[in-house]
Amino acid sequence: MRWILRSFLLSIMFLFFFYSPIFAQSSYVLPYPSFMPGSPFYKINLIKDKILKYWYFGKFGQFNYNLKQADKYLVEAKTLFEYDQFLLGQKALKKSDEYFYNIRSNLDNSKANKESIDSKRTLLKEASLKHIEALLMLREGIPEKVYWRPEKSFSTKIYLKKDIEMSISIRRKNL
Repeated sequence: MRWILRSFLLSIMFLFFFYSPIFAQSSYVLPYPSFMPGSPFYKINLIKDKILKYWYFGKFGQFNYNLKQADKYLVEAKTLFEYDQFLLGQKALKKSDEYFYNIRSNLDNSKANKESIDSKRTLLKEASLKHIEALLMLREGIPEKVYWRPEKSFSTKIYLKKDIEMSISIRRKNL
């Protein structure tokens, strides 16, 4: 029995002393994609997000909420574009743009109230750079325009690169 206890303690000590965490290259990291469209939990996740909007109250709370949502929808758009789901990806990209645009108004309102926004401005700059980096990589792998034809309906032309350029310009305003 003592031998088992000693070996267990020795293995715990080994983990604590020789474990070295691996850090990301960037100081700002995008989240892992959550539930995607088509999942049965996606609509539940959308409802949860609408409820969380009221949980994050105040200017800084709304700043954090909008930034998390912009990150989430950017990753969703990136994933959908990689799987050639261009219409859903375009919708997710536009949602990300809306949330990212709202971040700036939250900071401007806080600045008008003479609140310290230096740390939030730094975070916004890092997020903008990371978003631009992801969008530039995404722009290289998609066609300029796509004809999307749903079943039993007319086709629509989607200008993907134009939408991505618009997204990049929204984020560049925060640099």
